[in-house]
Amino acid sequence: MMKGCKFTVLKGIHVSIALLTLGFLTIMLWPRQNNPFLTTFFLHQQRFRHPSSDVLVNAPNISRSSGGHTKKVNKPILKKEAPMTGKHHNSSSSTKSVTTFTSDLEDSDEGELSAQNADCNYAKGRWVADSRRPLYSGSGCKQWLSGMWACRLTQRTDFSFEGYRWQPKKCKMKEFNRFSFLRRMRNKTIAFVGDSLGRQQFQSMMCMVSGGKEMPEVEDAAREYGLVKPRGAKRPDGWVYRFPSTNTTILYYWSASLSDLVPFNRSDKNSDVAMHLDRPPAFLRRYLRCFDVLVLNTGHHWNRGKLELNRWVMHVNGKPNQNKEFEDIGNAKNFTVHSFVRWLDSQLKSHRRLKAFFRTISPRHYLNGDWNTGGTCNNTVPLSRGSEVLQDESNDKVIESAVRGTQVKILDITAISELRDEAHMSSYSIRPTQGINDCLHWCLPGVPDTWNEILIAQI
Repeated sequence: MMKGCKFTVLKGIHVSIALLTLGFLTIMLWPRQNNPFLTTFFLHQQRFRHPSSDVLVNAPNISRSSGGHTKKVNKPILKKEAPMTGKHHNSSSSTKSVTTFTSDLEDSDEGELSAQNADCNYAKGRWVADSRRPLYSGSGCKQWLSGMWACRLTQRTDFSFEGYRWQPKKCKMKEFNRFSFLRRMRNKTIAFVGDSLGRQQFQSMMCMVSGGKEMPEVEDAAREYGLVKPRGAKRPDGWVYRFPSTNTTILYYWSASLSDLVPFNRSDKNSDVAMHLDRPPAFLRRYLRCFDVLVLNTGHHWNRGKLELNRWVMHVNGKPNQNKEFEDIGNAKNFTVHSFVRWLDSQLKSHRRLKAFFRTISPRHYLNGDWNTGGTCNNTVPLSRGSEVLQDESNDKVIESAVRGTQVKILDITAISELRDEAHMSSYSIRPTQGINDCLHWCLPGVPDTWNEILIAQI
């Protein structure tokens, strides 16, 4: 009797376990959108996501370093706030700086994303507040960052412009990690070629990759590319640095017009200079084979004042220009950009590993005049012009048309940068000049960091 009772109890237990298991499997296999139990389970999990994840909810106070200052960030539920590290804080700026995590995730349209982001238009999206910005300290990155662009070392007191990142509409950009980036770029060379805005992007990249820290082990490799400071010059034509841990090289070469510049008389520093519109710079013709990533830009030197100041004389087909159309500087620039891209595209066939990008023009934000006629850009409220770019086409029609149908990719930053008029040098400078505002160059850390994040995503 006892045996039979014991056997019956055990059998009942086994049946109960089997039924429970079957029921659990049924719930788990039920489609998630129709499954209230599973939905509740996942929502419960999300409330306790790890602090290093993109969504941080119900988190305790966490010490973070922002722009060289350690601060405590108390995260409200599903909220994210940009760091306001200046002494003055505008209330309207505060309202704009708060963005919900949930809206970020919803706008990413994860179900429509391709794993490789192959069809992504990185220039379409919006600026969102991010307390993990900036990516490096503006007062600490002294080894790579020019003092004239380090706004943390000026009298500026509002740094809310540092606390934003760009969120593309239909694709993801991975969080920048300098160590993984260096591993990806092992034994590779990244070259920036262009004007002073290209130099800003180069310095931004150096600060990002170094974390804004002093790195005495980084090697100066400028001599390998002939980039030594000429006698009597204010600065060299470029800089080259190599990270020995991964043999990653980052280079900048000054070429404001992307045309070949040849002095009439090399021994005379005041000599006129032949500006060959249909010929790429000799530096690129010589060293293109050394590069794995090439980032080009031009635009702001294409005006009559700059040409006269630099004593540039237009040449085509090896002789002084006779084409009256090029008396319009815009036509000359258009011709040069298209000629350059055609040459570069032809070279890419024999440089298979090279990825070439043409960055669109960085916008100016002068109001009520130009740089030398009292123009200013005094706004300090982030995103007062709006936060979104919804268009598919570029605002830089010259670059967009030049690269179309070629292997040269567009690095489109114009429209997204036009929304950031508060992030320029403005009137702040270590060596202020009376009455002069810089509404062309950017404070660093700042907008050029985003250019590099988009570049890295495209690489």
